[in-house]
Amino acid sequence: QVQLVESGGGLVQPGGSLRLSCAASRSIFTFNTMGWYRQAPGKERELVASITSGGDTHYADSVKGRFTISSANAKNTVDLQMYSLKPEDTAVYYCNARTILIGREYSYWGQGTQVTVSS
Repeated sequence: QVQLVESGGGLVQPGGSLRLSCAASRSIFTFNTMGWYRQAPGKERELVASITSGGDTHYADSVKGRFTISSANAKNTVDLQMYSLKPEDTAVYYCNARTILIGREYSYWGQGTQVTVSS
């Protein structure tokens, strides 16, 4: 069973920064894609940023230029560095890992970490 543990959330003022970290219980090389999603109250969960095992990254338009996703293979972690935070970035942030095995996709989720952007 894969475990993903997020850390780094908290309360920050608008314009501030936070770094989220997701620690996986096994080598992140075994995942095709890892990503960060977020869910604000009353809204659907949305993709924030993702990174493939080959290092390709993808960002939601709303965070481009402000957020950076990176992986540290030796530590089995995927981080999300967030700058210039806005109140609309307030949400629970979830780490996700996906792998495809014999034509079947497996998706794993962390428990989430709260990010609140408020003055």
